[in-house]
Order: sequence, then structure tokens, then C-alpha cells
Amino acid sequence: MEKHRSPLSWIPLKRFREPAPVVTVLRLDGGIGPGSTLRRGLNMKALAEPIARAFQPKRLTAVALVVNSPGGSAAQSALIASRIRQWADEKQVPVIAFVEDVAASGGYWLACAADEIYADERSIVGSIGVVSAGFGFVGLLDKLGMERRVYTAGERKAILDPFRPENPDDVAILKSLQADLHESFAAWVRARRGPRLAAGEELFTGEFWTGRRAFELGLVDGLGDIRSQLRARFGEKVRLRPVRQERKGLAKLLKPGLDGEAAEGLAGVLAGRGDWTGELAAELLSSAEERLLWSRYGL
Repeated sequence: MEKHRSPLSWIPLKRFREPAPVVTVLRLDGGIGPGSTLRRGLNMKALAEPIARAFQPKRLTAVALVVNSPGGSAAQSALIASRIRQWADEKQVPVIAFVEDVAASGGYWLACAADEIYADERSIVGSIGVVSAGFGFVGLLDKLGMERRVYTAGERKAILDPFRPENPDDVAILKSLQADLHESFAAWVRARRGPRLAAGEELFTGEFWTGRRAFELGLVDGLGDIRSQLRARFGEKVRLRPVRQERKGLAKLLKPGLDGEAAEGLAGVLAGRGDWTGELAAELLSSAEERLLWSRYGL
């Protein structure tokens, strides 16, 4: 008796009978936070829809995350990583992260949403810690002949005011907050990396390492780039399908078919006037802050 044959076996073209594996590629580039009118940040609002689309294709073999982030908001890092895990568990699809220049602080939090992490040996990985920074302007107002007036309901409402002398009690409150966030970060790394971690508490000091050293410490599973790793795992015919994300800022304003509102906004940007003036100032400050994040890792 002739053995039962699959209906697809009658199709003469092999590529239809044996479709190539599909891996969607979701890029996580930049600082983690709210972003601005002109600059897209990595946050739940911007990424909820792209993350969902990454898990939708039929015959999906895996989802690849390409991480290139110096970190940022702890809350947004946790929200994004949690959403990725929700979809991965629901669809029963493996997630593989690939570190480019840097996956540090919140960037490494995102990478840990993957089941496996790979990095270039020259990548920067780690910085599992929490930092707060600011300036003190005590005495500046006196020199300018200005008086600062602050009224609060709640004795702790104005803690860490940069125009007042530093208060040890205020610093203690900040340190306690940082300790909570740090423990949450460390717990996430332990839960995701488990026995693969080759070191103890020294991993959670805020130090960061090259990709090669991170591999030795168990922070990543291997060294390599997305194309070579996925071809080695799923075959040379694996299809990498990028997940498109909405353009933001000037890239969006300059796209073909500029509508009236966008054209007016662009004119305001170029002229530096109107409601866009404040947004431009905020954008410059936000860009400077993100630039400082990148420069911390020599980038």
C-alpha cells in the first residue's frame, strides 16, 4: 500500500513545499524614555504596536531583537521587556537578542527579555545599576540678586531642590529609591539568566564589560552578529523580516506628501519661532542628556 503523502508534496516547487524560516527583526535603538516631538524614544507607547507585529507573521520561527541602547528609564525598560515576554509566551516563539554597540543599564534590561543574547566581542554590555545626576545652584540666586520662593503641602514635596543646600535626609530618600530599583533590576537579570551567570554580586555593581568578557561572565550566550548566527541556526535561506516603526520628527515631516499641519510645523522648526521654539529647546536638552549616556561608554 502506498504511504500517505502530504498534499503539499504534489507541488513541484520546493520553495512552496518547504517554506524558508521567517525571523522578524525588531530594532531597539536609542535612549529609553518618552522621547520628544523630534526624536523617538524607546517607550511602551511607541513600541507596543511594533512588538505586536513582530509576533504576527505565519510560520514565524523566531523574533530577533537588535539592541543598541545606553539605557534610560527603569519603568519603560521593564514595561517593554514585559510586553515582549507576554507575546513570546503567548505565541510560543523564541526571542533572540543581538547587541550592537551597547546594551547597558536599561539596554541590557531589554536584552534580557530574550531567551538568548549574542554580542559582538567589541560591544559594551552590563552597567546593572541605577544612577541619578544633577547640579547644585546654591548661591547662584544671591549672585543674580534673585529670590526663590517655594511653597509645599507635604514636607517632602520639594526634596533635592537644586537651589537649596543638600539635605542628608533627602539624599537618604533618594538612595532608598535607587536601592529598590537596583534590586528589581538584579532580580530580573537573575530570573532571566539563571545558572548561566558565571559570577555573583560583582555583576551588579554597575560595571560594564566588552562583549567577550560579558560572554565569560554569562551575561551573553555567545559572540556574533545577527546574520551569521541566524543563518547558522536556521539555514542560509532564513528570511529576516524587519518590523517597520513609525518615523518620528524631521524624518516624518520630510516624507513625501507633507500635509498642511506637518508643513506648518516644519516651517516653524526652520524659522525657530512659534510654539516650536520651546520644543526645540527641550529637544536640544534631551539630545544632550542622551549624548552623555552614549559618551559614558566611549561612543
